Amino acid sequence: MADFIAETAFAKVNLALHVRQRRADGYHALETLFAFVDGGDALRVSARDDAELRLTLSGPFADQLAGEGDNLVLRAARALRAAAGVQAGADIQLEKNLPIASGIGGGSADAAAALRALVRLWQVDEATIDLFAIAQSLGADVPACLTSSTQFGSGVGEALTPSSLMLSGQAILLVNPLAPLSTADVFRGWDGVDRGALDPVQWQAGRNDLTDAAIALVPEIADCLAVLRAQLPQVARMSGSGATCFALFDSKAAAQAAAQRIWEDHDWWIMVGKLR
Repeated sequence: MADFIAETAFAKVNLALHVRQRRADGYHALETLFAFVDGGDALRVSARDDAELRLTLSGPFADQLAGEGDNLVLRAARALRAAAGVQAGADIQLEKNLPIASGIGGGSADAAAALRALVRLWQVDEATIDLFAIAQSLGADVPACLTSSTQFGSGVGEALTPSSLMLSGQAILLVNPLAPLSTADVFRGWDGVDRGALDPVQWQAGRNDLTDAAIALVPEIADCLAVLRAQLPQVARMSGSGATCFALFDSKAAAQAAAQRIWEDHDWWIMVGKLR
């Protein structure tokens, strides 16, 4: 059994997000193109001599999770252990670098990274479990985060189709006004208008149907989008239910230059990276 396993919980970006209807079960049918940035939270797991699952937090956003009674990472660990019949425990260290409740899949990415790491730590035979089903039980975005690759999602985001788009290496800039947003509140604010299907190939012509609802709750999102669009990117949009917004650039140098200009004028969280 390995003593130490490290995983990155890659930041998720919804390059486009079309909300089609509210379903009878209360969830919303949607279509989205998931992509993932080459950075995010950092997770490290190590073996214990007992069966305890212990989570420790660090990083710039750790304090915002400190009072959370049942972190999604621990729920993922318990679900995997039950499904695989594992008796072992684990020390789990989570470095929280991504803002909380920010539309870039922080909690979902953390849970998915925990599943990947613990499968390796505990030497779980994946043929004996349904890892995708475990991920789906933890949240709609967790299955996409499990592979952290570009995928078209439908249903509530769990019906996934791999994308053939060549987006790996695409430079991206993310900004967040440091205002957490409740996904449920944003979806409740959606106007209910179906504006049409998402073409996953022509996604740049798409949209994020939750933008207006998110701006109604956090007006600073409109400022983020205006500032990003002033940098003349290929595309600028809000991710998920917000409040993080992103812009794609021709090169990482261009993204870094835009980030520097924004940083000089705004006290926002900023991240520059590339799509995986």
